[in-house]
Amino acid sequence: MDTPGTEIPLREETLQPTTIGSYTVAIARALDASGVDSKRIFSAMGIPMDLSTDPMTRLPVPTMTRLYQACVDVTNNPYFGLTVAKHIHLTHLHALGYSLAASGTLMDFCRRLERYFRLVSQVAKVSLEQVGDQVLLRFEYLVQLSSETEDAFFGFLIRTMRLIHRQEFTPLRLEMRRPVPHEGAEPYLTLFRCPVLFSQTSGLVVFAKADLMQVLSGSCPELAQVNDNIVISYLARLEKNDVITGVTQKIIEFLPDGDCTRDRVASALCMSPTKLQLKLSQRGTNFQQLLDDTRKELACSYLSQASRPVTEITFLLGFSDTSNFTRAFKRWTGFSPTDYRAQPL
Repeated sequence: MDTPGTEIPLREETLQPTTIGSYTVAIARALDASGVDSKRIFSAMGIPMDLSTDPMTRLPVPTMTRLYQACVDVTNNPYFGLTVAKHIHLTHLHALGYSLAASGTLMDFCRRLERYFRLVSQVAKVSLEQVGDQVLLRFEYLVQLSSETEDAFFGFLIRTMRLIHRQEFTPLRLEMRRPVPHEGAEPYLTLFRCPVLFSQTSGLVVFAKADLMQVLSGSCPELAQVNDNIVISYLARLEKNDVITGVTQKIIEFLPDGDCTRDRVASALCMSPTKLQLKLSQRGTNFQQLLDDTRKELACSYLSQASRPVTEITFLLGFSDTSNFTRAFKRWTGFSPTDYRAQPL
């Protein structure tokens, strides 16, 4: 059994769900803002105050739960998680934070959460679904987590969307797994400005699609792309036993060389092509599918960067000439690269 004073941040070799260590910076600031000495609390829990901003420095989810319980006890604040949300900055999410901030639209923002949330925390699987004129951002929880963790994340999510879009932005509905606090739901209604349902089976935020499609003033596709690639490289390290993450990272690395073959990727992952094929088939995919998916995603991102000519994009994606790229892109999207680039965001 874990005891206070023995917790050690994990790096890379993780056997249980973890959360990015820099998240504790916001918790410490929330404690200090509440008039509590954060150093004393962290010391009692065995958590260093100076955790690295390296996203590979991780804390086990049970450690976060115990830390939050201690914080609620010492502050006597049942809404402490909402307080923490005020102190979480995009920079605490490392490259993902910069990528989110540079998103072209809030829809892009949500898609990045769907793809890369596990760099921040492995407590949930995120999925994005469009239903008519609404967009559903769902969090399927994979482990037990504290109510404060859920409060802090949803509070951070909506505050950040308002920061990069507009302060009047409001979701249509919010659903949380946590029960409604005995003290009532008023702070949630005040913060989220929408109906909030408690004791649900998963976390869910419902948005109006039109709100998510508006172009953000801070949009910078080039910056977003650079940081997306950094996130993928970190995920490959964090999920070193996940073959899909590893293959995707190697595809991105090898594409500009024009030599991105299954054999080369297998060799880079220290396995035979046959073993790689077997591992991918066990996950319901294959190398060519991952190659196509990765090329398509990169192509759409590159085409949103007005400064990149189609010829450059062609070679960045490992195609020998623009006609081959054009044929492939039409197969993926139904548009030529030029027509796609001319479409509104």
